[in-house]
Amino acid sequence: MAAATGAPRTLPATATAVETASTTPVPSLPSLTGLRWMAAVLVFGLHVRNFGYFGGTGGRIATWGFGAGATGVSFFFILSGFVLMWSARPGDRAPAFWWRRIARIYPVHLVTAAIALLMGLALAHQAKPSLYQAVANVLLLHTWWRPWWQTLDPVSWSLACEAFFYAVFPLLALWLRRLGARGSAVLAGLSVLSVLVLAWSDAHHWLGQPLYSFPAARLPEFVLGAAVARMVSLGQWRGPSLGASLALAIIGYFLVPQVPAGYPATTCTLIGFTLLIPAAAVADLRGLPSLWRHRRLVRLGELSFVFYMIHLLVLRIGTNLLGNSPHFGVLSALTATVVAFSVALGLSWALYEGLERPARRLLLRRIRF
Repeated sequence: MAAATGAPRTLPATATAVETASTTPVPSLPSLTGLRWMAAVLVFGLHVRNFGYFGGTGGRIATWGFGAGATGVSFFFILSGFVLMWSARPGDRAPAFWWRRIARIYPVHLVTAAIALLMGLALAHQAKPSLYQAVANVLLLHTWWRPWWQTLDPVSWSLACEAFFYAVFPLLALWLRRLGARGSAVLAGLSVLSVLVLAWSDAHHWLGQPLYSFPAARLPEFVLGAAVARMVSLGQWRGPSLGASLALAIIGYFLVPQVPAGYPATTCTLIGFTLLIPAAAVADLRGLPSLWRHRRLVRLGELSFVFYMIHLLVLRIGTNLLGNSPHFGVLSALTATVVAFSVALGLSWALYEGLERPARRLLLRRIRF
């Protein structure tokens, strides 16, 4: 969930325009930061629905609007591959890349894991992890063992997937630079095919465990984003416009209820999200209109990682006050949702300004590769 902010730039026509030197500033893509907020809100809405705030008609509307919200995580995986490949430059060493990723995610991960642990010890009806589970979570290895995938802060399962992506990214980036535009397009197609095959296998229980949270099964989405970024950087992207791509993403989102839950839902939104991300990037590079570049959306996108990591803990604390699945009427449910959202957003701002940014600056200043 790396940030991509700044003013529009000119779209490079060739690889030479992008890779003339490792010190050349990377054109920034603020619309991608705004889109990150959209994905975070989808996940928040899904969890509000899962916690049963809304009853009756309100519950049915919440399910219609946010029942497919888990696909927001798929969006994050594709976006992560895109942004990391877009910002990667020749000569960047793997240890330096890994340290920047640690500085980016670990301060927030450690603090939210500590909050979740304290909640488990202090509050009723909260999970209390074993020592092994807690250590696996801190090391971002817990998702490799299905029974532990929601240890401590449940949403950290996606960070374990990202940690695996980061581990393989230096080799992936090296490979993509050698493939060129045509090879990148082939790799993107193979990634889509891999998701389809894995979704079919998951729906038919061929592999013995659900694939939704298994890092290796989510790797094709990350690779897909990186391959598309390579095509954009080479000036060879020929996808639809931002408006058309957004329409396809929305259509795919509302098709999710038609497939089995879990990993197969990824197939509905995969193409739409894959088209939407480069369309937004190209809009920024060419200075075309983009709602997602609005400064408030970009600011919210900067907070989206912390919001994603903290919001479910806020909702869990709420169960001690509201009970499990309260099924309120519409007005009471909306009030509870707005309060939870406001608390989560306020904590996100405090943690972003007081922890994420200063900790990242400190870590990057103290150790250089």
